[in-house]
Formats: sequence, C-alpha cells, structure tokens
Amino acid sequence: MAGLNDDAQWIVMMGFVISFSFFFLAMILNQSTVVGQTTAESVLDFPKNDIRDVRSVIINSSEIGDPDYVHNDIVNISLFRKNAVVNYSCNPTGCTKPYTISIHYNNGVTAYNETYTSP
Repeated sequence: MAGLNDDAQWIVMMGFVISFSFFFLAMILNQSTVVGQTTAESVLDFPKNDIRDVRSVIINSSEIGDPDYVHNDIVNISLFRKNAVVNYSCNPTGCTKPYTISIHYNNGVTAYNETYTSP
C-alpha cells in the first residue's frame, strides 16, 4: 500500500475488517441453524403417537383374556408397518387381574420401556 495516501489505506483496512466480521457472523449463523435443525429432528423422531397406539392395542388385547392370541400379530404389524421392534409380556402367567404388562418399543432411534399394572 505504498502508493496510497493515508485516507485510502484507512478505507481499505476497514473494508477488510468488515469483510472478516461478515464472514465470522455467517459462520456463527450457520452453526446455530445446524444445532436448531438437529434439535428439531430429535423432537420429530420421537414416535409419541406410535407408542400410544401400540400401548393401547396391547392393553386392550390383554383385556380379552388371551393376549397370546394377538401377540404375534402386534409384533409383526409393528415391525412391517412402523419398522419398530415391539415385545411385551404379561406377568404373572396369563393376564388374570391383577396383572402387570412389560412393554418394550424400539424403532432404531427411540427405545421405550414401560411396566403397566392393571387396576
């Protein structure tokens, strides 16, 4: 910058400072959108309605007295339609009142375990 006067050097230097500050702000905004996106994706990946549906079907099937009759259907339908591994067992043997149902749900992203006790 030997051929420029002092005012021109000041203008060029401020141009570089402003350019670097814009670049720095763009990097910060880019990182904040990535964090916000992954947070929103994790909220959307939680299958709340799927878990509610499977849970209600399992509890309703235990009320009919023979949950083993529909056990394979629930496991297969969950696996093929929702890509989720669902397993449950009724304790003590059979579902005579009072009983406890252990429910396990896993779709590869979310694992959910619950122990339901009949009223």
